[in-house]
Amino acid sequence: MLDLRFLAPDFAVAPQIDLADVAEAARLGFRTLINNRPDAEVPPGLQHEAFRASAETAGLHYHFLPYEPGELTPDLIAGFEAARHTAPSPVLAWCRSGTRCSHLWALSEAPNRPIEDILRATIRAGYDLSALELLMRARATGRG
Repeated sequence: MLDLRFLAPDFAVAPQIDLADVAEAARLGFRTLINNRPDAEVPPGLQHEAFRASAETAGLHYHFLPYEPGELTPDLIAGFEAARHTAPSPVLAWCRSGTRCSHLWALSEAPNRPIEDILRATIRAGYDLSALELLMRARATGRG
């Protein structure tokens, strides 16, 4: 069963999903999947090519943007922003716990919405991103 945590009406994160959850996500109306879990963290049956194939079968768009723990890079943020802003919504992203996905969402939203709103949305979903507040503020002002 999907453990969906909505950060915005058109964007949810989840802890690691199973292949069977792809069809469920499609049934629930999601149109795009973003997999932020590196292949090295999961068994072969849950690696990104298996999810790509399941997404295709379910008629969903799919992006693989692995976020290695501790490696939040400008290129990763830019890739996430590009996927989010060109992909049909609603979007479901996942990683081990959903935390890394929430980091990427928050940083991609920082230039477009008040930081306080971002922090409230992530807290409601169970993710305390206060440690990223300075980076979000820097991105909001074009300095990060």
